[in-house]
Amino acid sequence: MTSVVRTVTFDARDPYELAGFWLQVLRADRPADDAPGDPYAAVTTAEVKLLFEQNDDVKAGKNRLHLDLVPDGPRDAEVEWLLTLGASIYADHREVDGTGWVVMHDPEGNEFCVLRSAAERAATS
Repeated sequence: MTSVVRTVTFDARDPYELAGFWLQVLRADRPADDAPGDPYAAVTTAEVKLLFEQNDDVKAGKNRLHLDLVPDGPRDAEVEWLLTLGASIYADHREVDGTGWVVMHDPEGNEFCVLRSAAERAATS
C-alpha cells in the first residue's frame, strides 16, 4: 500500500486572510465557498493543496515543516515581490555566486524558503 499527501494544513489566526496571501504567492483563484470568518480556507493548485484552519494559539517556535518555493523567474525578483505581499525575510542565505536561498515568514510567521529558479540552477551547474 502507498499513501499520498492530499493536503498540507496550517493553523491560522485568520484563515481567510492567510489563504489570501498564499493565493497570491501561488497565483491561484480563491474557491467560491471560502468566506471571511469561515474556520477553514483553501488554496488549491495542480501541484499542491494548502488548507488554513482557524486556531488562535500563538505560534511558539520554528516550524517543523516548511514549504520550498521555486519561482519561474529570478529568485531575487520573487523575494522582492513576496515582500510587497506582506512576507518578511527571516534569514538570507544568498551567496555572491548566485547560489543559496532566502528563508521568509508569511504574514502569520510561518517559515518558507525561496530557492533559485530552474534557469538559475542550470546556469550555475
